[in-house]
This record gives sequence, C-alpha cells and structure tokens, in this order.
Amino acid sequence: MNQHLTHILLRGAAAFGLLALAACAPAPIYKPSPTTVVTSPDIVSQSPGQFANADVIWGGQVVEVHNLADHSEVEIVGYPLDSSQRPKVANHGGWGRFIAVLPGYVESFDYPTGSLVTLTGHIAGSRDGKVGEANYVYPLVSVAQSHRWTPDEMNAGKSNVSFGVGVGAVIH
Repeated sequence: MNQHLTHILLRGAAAFGLLALAACAPAPIYKPSPTTVVTSPDIVSQSPGQFANADVIWGGQVVEVHNLADHSEVEIVGYPLDSSQRPKVANHGGWGRFIAVLPGYVESFDYPTGSLVTLTGHIAGSRDGKVGEANYVYPLVSVAQSHRWTPDEMNAGKSNVSFGVGVGAVIH
C-alpha cells in the first residue's frame, strides 16, 4: 500500500474512533432555560446583584450539609462541567464556592462530604461567610433539581483506550 493511502486510512480510523467515543458519553441531564447564564460561582460572588434571579446549571463537590428549621443548605466547591454536566474535578482548580438551598430537610447521607453533584436553580442572593479565616461571599442557589453522581456515572462514556506513537513500558 502506498504511504498516502495508509495516511488516509489512519486518519479515517482515528476520526471513527473519536466519533464512537463521543457517542458513548451520556447526554446532559438538565436543559438550559432562556434565562440560564453561563458563569461561575467565583464570578457571581464578585458582583451577586448583577446575577439576581438568573438561572444556573452548576456542579461541584460537597463540603458539608446544614439543616435549618425550614430548609437545608449544602456548601459546594464549584467545578466546570463536562458535556454531560458532570463536574470536572481532575486537573481543574475550584471554580469558587456556593450554597445550594433546598426546601425541607436534606439527609446528609444523601449528600456526603466529597460527593459530586450537578444542580439547576436560580441565584437567590448571596451571604458573607468565611472559608477558613478568609472572608468569602457565597452565592445562594435556590435549587430546582439536583443530581448526585455515582462513580459508575462519572466513568460512563470515558474510554480506557489511549492512542500514541512511540515506545513505552508498563511495569506492574
């Protein structure tokens, strides 16, 4: 086979492989509304009034749950979301913190520390607080829907196959 034909076949195989991997990725769980803004908690914390009542789709890692008399608050470190709206924790710094406000009592067992969540809701103001000794402004999100990700869901659609050129060794 000539070199040009080999090159075309390799490019076609690579394109097919990428399409096949993309087809395996789960679809987004929440559909943005016309008023959904694409921003991050750290941006909102800098000027919360600018985002009052805006809809958001945010995700991140649970820090802790606080149950109050008529609602619960879940403190979350925000992370960017992938195309399936799963938080991208690996290789990404935090995106700022926010407080998810849920009606009624939330069992902390349902939102354990360190678990990954994605939610949709609207910005319902902000609250001054502290992260350690540092002052912090927490955006408050009135939650419409939330989803806690299982390890299987976080790995769904991710390939264990990698492509590369070169020589390597795997030592077990």
